[in-house]
Amino acid sequence: MANEKKLKVTLVKSMFGRGKKHMACVKGLGLRRMHHTVEVIDTPENRGMINKVSYLLKWEEV
Repeated sequence: MANEKKLKVTLVKSMFGRGKKHMACVKGLGLRRMHHTVEVIDTPENRGMINKVSYLLKWEEV
């Protein structure tokens, strides 16, 4: 498992006024505030959360 692909995800838009499910996706990815960047493992679950709130995020493969 040492060669797992990772994704670098950054929150670039505000969470203010978003739906509960979208806020839960952002929190599930580990993002806390605007311009916060995290690295997550590339799994179908994480890809699904990224796709759901893609309008709030900037992401790239690492």
